[in-house]
Amino acid sequence: MSYKIIVDSCGELPDRCKKDPHFESVPLVLDIDGYSIVDDETFDQGDFLKRVAASPNCPKSSCPSPERYMQAYDCDADNVYAVTLSAELSGSYNSAELGRKLYEEEKGEKNIYVFNSRSASIGETLIALKVEECEKAGLGFREVIEKVEAYIEAQHTYFVLESLEALRKNGRLSNLKAFVANALNIKPVMGSTPKGTICQLDQARGINRALKKMVDYIVDGVKSPEEKTLAISHCNCPERAQMVKEEILKRVSVKDVIVLDTAGISSLYASDGGVIVVV
Repeated sequence: MSYKIIVDSCGELPDRCKKDPHFESVPLVLDIDGYSIVDDETFDQGDFLKRVAASPNCPKSSCPSPERYMQAYDCDADNVYAVTLSAELSGSYNSAELGRKLYEEEKGEKNIYVFNSRSASIGETLIALKVEECEKAGLGFREVIEKVEAYIEAQHTYFVLESLEALRKNGRLSNLKAFVANALNIKPVMGSTPKGTICQLDQARGINRALKKMVDYIVDGVKSPEEKTLAISHCNCPERAQMVKEEILKRVSVKDVIVLDTAGISSLYASDGGVIVVV
């Protein structure tokens, strides 16, 4: 059975997947003060971060349309899977589901399933790779869905932000709280909830202390690490990502490690200097 894996552009794809016809990235669009940026291979992270720093406003994002997902579903593959940003953070999941329904109304039934990642960024990447692993193992369509949904259930996302400006600009944090945190150099340690929302786990003064606290949460929370892939994405800070990787591997052994730079939507969420870890 042939297959196709569609990932919205918040999920960073490794280079080998970008070249693999089994994978397709469906782009979201960023807007900074009326300037539109498509989150695809043309995305320029350096230019984006400069524009964000210069603007008093928070960049906005728009998810792919149902028609764009329909276009991705219209292929020769027998089994089609879509992996989207958490439904609690974006309309991408609902758009992908609507695209599936519209496709089936127009073209008939097909094996299409949309995974709500309940995560973002590198978390979507791991889910897409899990789908690939299951398909290569010869599992049937329903078996793949069952295995991958169980994988999502067990997945955990963590991140530390260098700056709280993005949270302040989009209204998730009060101006006063952001000012006090920035003035005292307080960095939050954040995580995902089982529903796919964001929660604050802890905080620390200084980025390095916050990263070390995040490592503690990861190490304490991971189950059967030898069966897991450790995935790290970073926004313009490869040295921090490497430090986090080394600190985790000092304390647990994992099956594999992936480190990627953030694409457009993830750069918006993480901000310059942010680190995201999923295991």
